[in-house]
Formats: sequence, structure tokens, C-alpha cells
Amino acid sequence: MKMKKYNAPSIAEAMKQIRADLGEDAVILNSKVVVTKKFFGLVKNKSYEVVAGYDRVEKKSALSSLRDIPSFPISFPDEAKTEINQPIPSPVEQPKKAPQGDASLLPENLVKEIADLKSMMQSMQRMSTQSQYPDELLPFVDFLKQQELGEELITAISDELFMHYNRNGKHITWNEMQEGAKDYLRKELYDLPISGLSYEKKYINVLGPTGVGKTTTIAKMAARSVLEKKKKIGFITTDTYRIAAIEQLKTYAALLQAPVEVVYNATDYAEAIKKLAHLDLIFIDTAGRNYKEAKYVDDLKSLIRFGEQVESYLVLSLTAKQKDLESIIEQFKDLQIEKFIFTKLDETNSIGTMFNLMIKYNKGLAYYTNGQEVPEDIEQPSSDSLLELFFKENIDEGSS
Repeated sequence: MKMKKYNAPSIAEAMKQIRADLGEDAVILNSKVVVTKKFFGLVKNKSYEVVAGYDRVEKKSALSSLRDIPSFPISFPDEAKTEINQPIPSPVEQPKKAPQGDASLLPENLVKEIADLKSMMQSMQRMSTQSQYPDELLPFVDFLKQQELGEELITAISDELFMHYNRNGKHITWNEMQEGAKDYLRKELYDLPISGLSYEKKYINVLGPTGVGKTTTIAKMAARSVLEKKKKIGFITTDTYRIAAIEQLKTYAALLQAPVEVVYNATDYAEAIKKLAHLDLIFIDTAGRNYKEAKYVDDLKSLIRFGEQVESYLVLSLTAKQKDLESIIEQFKDLQIEKFIFTKLDETNSIGTMFNLMIKYNKGLAYYTNGQEVPEDIEQPSSDSLLELFFKENIDEGSS
């Protein structure tokens, strides 16, 4: 019997290499984890060393290897079929020039099918990797999924815990898994600013789509500025699409004895800025629109100020789908957004989306809100308090 050693980042990848090289009849003789670095008691970098053996290798032709590859039904659009069926030019012939534009662009439906195929293959790979986890780790993986933490983060955390399990060769408790996950997420959040208003800039833009609770959130922030920081404040609202929003803001302003300016265009905005120039802070309540459409973001840019004396916060609801929130964030990518504010935490049982978006877009967190009461239901978090909140719902299970 001949033997061959393989090194791969995962068992699934090692098995893939072995099957491709030695075929289905190969036998796994030995496997072990190779550790190269540790972090807070968890393994940072690791790989798998697998030794496989075989008695005979039947060399397959390139054609037969291709036949072994599973086929996936992909329907090509008519224009793609036309291009595929064109004869290949001979060496002496000059190929026709491609149409003007980006040559890398494919028909939209073909791009979607390729993306779906890629997503499916990644999902299959994750399932293959997770099948290697010990049974006692699987409930913790399920908990991370229930909290809607991103798949990449779940895989990274689970791999770290799996390595810890293998290295010690003993039972790993729920509390150990929880602390390991906290350490990993704490590292991911380390460079992100997690704090409230800086009180260093005069103008506070509060941006976000309709229905996320911007006006109530502004009232909470403003009330804290008056009651805790003794600041003189004022309000500007550009939300002239909803009369109720203006009346709501005026009610809060009256309670705080603060002036309100309603603006309809850029000229009104400039006048409002002059009238409120004597104040310490000016909170700007922008119109709630469907900001997945770029035209509404452009309207916003033309109306309000973005500059050195401005802090801008993007308000997002935790009850919305992550893909929809990502579409909104992408529309605001050209604006200087300081931090996120997440609302409606009290209306959801999973807060993984909060971590996913902060880490993906490298944005910090100013506040999260957990109710309608002003000014009580708003929290200025830290990374540790966020992690405690993430695992709060599962404390009882950890002790069982």
C-alpha cells in the first residue's frame, strides 16, 4: 500500500483533495489537527493533516474526469446561446470586437443563476464542515443560527471551539463555548467605535428609512443632551411628507423648551441654520423614504448639510430583513455615516443582524432602543454589554 499526506484548512477540503487525487477507494489512515497559533486560550490558525492510502490508482482521462463532475441545470438566455454557438475563429482570423462597454458584464439572469449556484455550493461546504463537529457543539451552533448571526461568523466561531474541543480531548461546557464565542466577537468589534454622541459637533443628522422610529429616537437623544449634559438644543425637520411627524417633534420640543424649524427646500434649510446658530446642538430629523432607491438619497444630499461640523447616524430597525438593510446601507456608502443606531430591539428575539452589519460595514454603534418611552428606552452600549445582551436569552440553557 502506498501512502500520501495532505494538509488542508478543513476536513472537508482534505477529503476533496483525496477523492480528486486517489479516487473513492482511498482509505484514511490517520488525521490530526496542526496548531500554529493561540489567541485568548483559543486556537487562531489551524490546519488538518490527513494521511491516506491506496493500493491502486486508475488514471482517468480528462474526458472521464469531466464526466464525474455533477451537472447543474442552467438556462442560458437567447443572446448567450447565440454567442456560445458562434464558431471559434482560426489563428489567422481576427476575432470580432466585443460590443462597447464592460466586457465582464453578463446577462442579468445568468449572473443571478451563477450567484445562486455559488451560494448553494458554499452552503454545501458549510454543511460538510459542520458534520465534523461533535454532538455537544451542535446545540450551540443552532443557538448562533437562531440569533441570526452570519454564516461566516458562525463557521469561524464553531471552528475555533472545535479546535479547543479536540486539543483538550475532554468535555467542553456550554459556558466555555459561550466565553469562546464572546472572545471571538469581542476581537471583531475591537476597532469599531461603540459610544453615543461625541458632543464635539454642532449638527446631528439622523437618517433612515420610513417606519424605523427616527423622530422618537431623536427625542430620546435630545432629552439626554438636555438632562444629562445641560446642552441648549434645537430641531430642524425635513420630514414634510408626514404632518404627524412634524406635530410629534413639536410636542417633544415643547417639553424640552427647544425651538423647531420646518424646512421644505435648501433655502429654508440655510435660514433655519442661521436662526438656530446660537444653540449648542441642532438635531436634524430627515424624511423617512424608501432609501433603497438612489434618487431619495440624492434628494437628501441636495437638501441638508454634510461637513466637518456634522455627525450623521443611520437608524435601522432590527425587525427588518438583513438583505433589505444592506441595500439601504449601500445607498448611503458615499456619505460620512458615523455610526449605526438600531431600533425596536424589544420587538425581536434575535440580534445577530446587529453584529453582522457592524462587522461587515466596519461601522460602530451609537445607541439601540428598546421601547417607546422617552427618554428611558435608549441604551448607549459597550462591546461587553452587547455581548451580554446577545447571550442573555440563553443563560438558563448554559447552566443545564
